[in-house]
Formats: sequence, C-alpha cells, structure tokens
Amino acid sequence: MLFGEQPREWTGLSLETVQAIERFSLLSSKIADRSAEQSSGHHTFSIWAKGLLRSMDELEQSCYAAKRYADQVHHNLIEELTSEELLSYNRHVYYDKNAYIRAFALLDKLGTLLNQLLNLQTERIKARFSYFTVLRNMRENKLHVELMKPLNELKERHQNVFSRLRNRRNLEIHQMNAELKDDLNQSIANDGSPRTLENLSVNMSDLDRCWEMVHGTLNLSFRYACKQLQR
Repeated sequence: MLFGEQPREWTGLSLETVQAIERFSLLSSKIADRSAEQSSGHHTFSIWAKGLLRSMDELEQSCYAAKRYADQVHHNLIEELTSEELLSYNRHVYYDKNAYIRAFALLDKLGTLLNQLLNLQTERIKARFSYFTVLRNMRENKLHVELMKPLNELKERHQNVFSRLRNRRNLEIHQMNAELKDDLNQSIANDGSPRTLENLSVNMSDLDRCWEMVHGTLNLSFRYACKQLQR
C-alpha cells in the first residue's frame, strides 16, 4: 500500500513455510479438542504458531519497506540529501531497525515453542534463553538431531550476518540509535569532514540474508514439528 502496489502473495519456500505453520496450528487445535489432558498445551502451541506466522509477515514487510526506501536515497553525503531523500532515509531507518529487532524476537519466540514442544528443558541451562541457546542445547546434548543438524548448518552459514545484526540490535536497544553511533564515529574520526550515510546496500544485503535464515529456520522447524504431532 505504501508504494501503490498489490499485496504480496507468498511463493516458493515462503509459501511452503506458511503452509507448514498453518498445518501445525491446525493439528495442534485438533489434538487439543480431542484430548482434555493435552488441551491446554496444544491450544497454546496453536496460538504460538499463529503468532509466529504474523511475525513472519511483519518481518517480510519491514525488510521490503526498508529496501524500497533505501532505493529512493541517491546521495551519500548527509548534507547533499534533498528533503525527499531525507524523508525516505528516515523511513528506511525506521523499517530497517524494525526488521532486525523483529528477526531476533521472532527467533526467540520460535525457541520458546520448540523448547516446550520437544521438551528440551533449556531453562535448566539459562532461565531466560534465546533461540540460539535452545539450538546450542540441542547441539551439545544431541537432541532431535534430525532437526538440529540442518538448523545448525543454517545458523553457521549466516553467522557473520547475525553477528553484525546482533551488534546493531544491542546498540539500538541498550546504548543509542544505531545510525547516530555511525555519526558519532565519523565525527571523531573525520575531524569535521562531511558526514556520509552508513552503507545502505551492505545493510540491505544483511537484511536479505537475515530473511533467508529466519524463514528457512521456520520452514525446517514447523515441518519437523508437524511430524512430531503426527506420530
């Protein structure tokens, strides 16, 4: 809607992922309806799955908007930005940080679901755990190896990207706006020289890889989760 376009339709691996999440949610609801003993837990799984589907949609939209607004910025020096470019840049910054913050939040929600569904007991390692703690628990204790191995391979392929995104996320949440940190570094290093924007193309490449890792992780997890419910 922001760009005068038709709504996006899921295709390819993304469509397969959406279908796997919807199938898991439906299976969980059916198990809850026919078993009083399992009702509460599986109703929770169904709701969590629906929430993750919404989070996936929100992440995709944030990534798309961040890239589209970045494409509207044509100058590198801050002083050379037109008023329209500055507006697009500010909108880009909003959706960019919205995306990488949402990516970690989504993964952590998925980690909570997997921990409960697969009885991984990650809370014994760390009371407040992340998705990556859940995956480490699976790896070190050789739990659900059929799922752990491809999830770990996917994480390893995107290790550098997620290290950069984690640094930006932590900076944004705990210290200062990530884009202002770049301004501060330039002010210290450049001794008053004209300030440049951060490298938007590199950041957008990281978002592409982030999206690839997150929705790939969801795909693997929910296909495996469906198998577990159908046993």
